[in-house]
Amino acid sequence: MVALRDLISHVDTLLNVGAFTDYSPNGLQVQGRPHVSRLVTGVTAGRALIEAAIEQGADALLVHHGYFWKGEDARIVGMKRERLRLLLAHDISLLAYHLPLDAHPELGNNAQLAGLLDFQVQGVLRPDGVGFFGVPDAPLSAQALGERLSRRLGREALWIPGGPEVIRRLGWCTGGAQGMVERAAEMGLDAYISGEVSEQTVHVAREAGIHYFAAGHHATERYGPRALGEYLARTLALSHEFIDVENPI
Repeated sequence: MVALRDLISHVDTLLNVGAFTDYSPNGLQVQGRPHVSRLVTGVTAGRALIEAAIEQGADALLVHHGYFWKGEDARIVGMKRERLRLLLAHDISLLAYHLPLDAHPELGNNAQLAGLLDFQVQGVLRPDGVGFFGVPDAPLSAQALGERLSRRLGREALWIPGGPEVIRRLGWCTGGAQGMVERAAEMGLDAYISGEVSEQTVHVAREAGIHYFAAGHHATERYGPRALGEYLARTLALSHEFIDVENPI
């Protein structure tokens, strides 16, 4: 068991939260009971994950995608009202870490994805550490890379051909970071991987000479929350369960 305030302080420090300008508040978003014994982690704090956390008897829920995003309706109505009602009724704290969990060099989404896909990290795509570049375990074709993504993530990756026949250097940034494909091309990378794809992404990849892979927003961001939860369980002697709510995106 750990005090909620100590859990928050530990994670905020670990992920260097103060170094990021983000689209939503990082850290505690909904306050529940003052002590945490049972922690549940997941990708997005939707109703299905909250209900699963309730079934698990969670004291706290830690996610990558929480609430209160810039530009969203601030009113507590509809889906938001029901989600908050469930959390408050069951005295469950909600902690959310967005960009800090993307960027952490060991527990973050991009670091965990590199390990899953056998990539060696050589550097970062952005000054804040969000997005990595590096090399695969061995040079491979774009088709082989697409097959590896699909097999290991359990979701068929969308491949936009545009680069050389053999991929030797590549970049990746989980989630909705398709806009960084141009940066990857400017760096002379052969391929770039993210979670989603936009209409303009296709044109950029083709014209800039880089392969682009959309491997799934949810599929690429399952691994950071799970790794962080496992770390906290070891470090703070918490009971932990990662719950993967199916999402085809």
